[in-house]
Amino acid sequence: MPSIVTAQELTKKFGGFTAVDGISFAITAGECFGFLGPNGAGKTTTVRMVHCVSPKTSGELTVLGMAASVDNREIKKLVGVVPQEINLDADLTVRENLALYADFFDIDRHQAAERIAELLDFVELKHKMNDRIEELSTGMKRRLQIARALINHPRLIIADEPTTGLDPQARRLIWQRLRGLKERGTTIVLTTQYMEEAEQLCDRLLIMRKGKIIDLDTIENLKRKHDRPSLEEVYLKLTGHGLQEEGEG
Repeated sequence: MPSIVTAQELTKKFGGFTAVDGISFAITAGECFGFLGPNGAGKTTTVRMVHCVSPKTSGELTVLGMAASVDNREIKKLVGVVPQEINLDADLTVRENLALYADFFDIDRHQAAERIAELLDFVELKHKMNDRIEELSTGMKRRLQIARALINHPRLIIADEPTTGLDPQARRLIWQRLRGLKERGTTIVLTTQYMEEAEQLCDRLLIMRKGKIIDLDTIENLKRKHDRPSLEEVYLKLTGHGLQEEGEG
């Protein structure tokens, strides 16, 4: 399978601080590729470079066969992003939020109406289409952000900690939607702090700490390689810490 994202010695510095420290990886078409690590590990910084909203300091990064840079609009047209923060337009309804994004991608009104109806079905929000954002639960807002990320039929979805702050039931609903996208052949990049989320969704997992890769493999291979029964114990062996013990880093 072709690589959708390829990074070689990718580095990002903020002044004297190295947030991403010379990491290399390749993401294959159709897989769910996970970044696991505590806050401050460099996960979000990495995916911001992949999405061309933050420039790399050094190294090589290609996305969908093109060099990733902050002015590469062609990449942005082919990528959908589910951000960590909820950034929906509170002054608009559910349907209007999606229509606004359709305008950004120059989708004509008729096609946009069909696409919005299809996406609201997919995230189970059709009954809320005329509600304002403030009337939605946090889980509904997260699902709407998934719908928004899909408006342009992206080849790559970046989901940056998409279930942060959700209760277990709402988290599982998000997992179902992301699994559905993968079953349709969409490539997904997922950042997460949740072991169970990584095990449920990811084909391969890149474990990060302090800007570096400490391992990269399938979850089953990670368990076998480190002779541990669970991902949590693999992480503990590799780092000497539980994931949630590492704090805000």
